[in-house]
Amino acid sequence: MGNERQALLQRSTKETEISVELNLDGSGAADLRVGVPFLEHMLDQVARHGMFDLNIQARGDLAIDAHHTVEDVGITLGQAFKQALGDKRGIRRYGHAYVPLDEALSRVVLDFSGRPGLEYKVEYPRARVGEFDVDLLREFFQGFVNHAMATLHIDNLRGRNTHHIAETIFKAFGRSLRIAVELDPRMEGILPSTKGSL
Repeated sequence: MGNERQALLQRSTKETEISVELNLDGSGAADLRVGVPFLEHMLDQVARHGMFDLNIQARGDLAIDAHHTVEDVGITLGQAFKQALGDKRGIRRYGHAYVPLDEALSRVVLDFSGRPGLEYKVEYPRARVGEFDVDLLREFFQGFVNHAMATLHIDNLRGRNTHHIAETIFKAFGRSLRIAVELDPRMEGILPSTKGSL
């Protein structure tokens, strides 16, 4: 695959500095240094289950809290997917996955529709995993959809362990991304929309 399936971009604000390198046709290699260990763990799941090469470097105002960093990583990753997909010709466009981890089960359904939307139906038994506030995960996904121009449905179907629930979501997210961005040999050069634009 050529460079049209890759992205390299940077985002700089008063609150964060973030760089993202993305290769949609990678091997699942990840270099993640964002200063938020739990988010790094979750992003590693996305890279490995999506088979993306993903390099994210971030510096944020973590002395205040992780909110800006988590949200801005979602924004920048969304921008990277939008850039790497280009005009979206030949992709499958839709992706979905169910992923279990012990007692937890989550479903993620994705559409690179050109219309940002997030439906996030997740209730966590605890507010934190270690020091990480799980409310921030919704902010990550909202930032992603707003900038990837994607519709994303996330449903946790069952689970008792907060870490397990989050991990099933990110694994399913990675797998649904992998399906949606995959090039369909029967759709070569074709835009996957009856409207003629995405």
